[in-house]
Amino acid sequence: MTKTKLAAEYFSQGFNCSQSVFAVFAEKYGLDKELALKIGCGFGGGMRNAEVCGAVTGAIMVIGLKYGHIIGNDNNSKTLCYQKTLEFTNAFKRLNKSIICRDLLGCDISKPEEMNNAAEKGLFKTTCVEMICNAVELLERLGY
Repeated sequence: MTKTKLAAEYFSQGFNCSQSVFAVFAEKYGLDKELALKIGCGFGGGMRNAEVCGAVTGAIMVIGLKYGHIIGNDNNSKTLCYQKTLEFTNAFKRLNKSIICRDLLGCDISKPEEMNNAAEKGLFKTTCVEMICNAVELLERLGY
């Protein structure tokens, strides 16, 4: 199964967008899938505030696994990680016009009534899956 299909499958099983993206890459970079699912949990739904899309935050965590620095004053590694983050977020914006959950969905799911509207419109099964797939495909194109 491709990473894209696996991420969509995770989402269909009740994992959020961030978990779905992060978990399919985690083991490649030495992080246990179950731990990745736990770490990614709080980032779904734009950190429950309809802010940065969970698929994007999941991808940024993947970038951190590959390029993040582990020595406090390692500014070269930190700068590289930041550059790779911007490379991804800029590509995601070019593809989807935004990295903000409420802009991508066209509603603010941090508000209960708009969360219900998004569910009734099927946005979690359409737009969210599309964003997850876009994030995974972009990561793969960028060499992750």
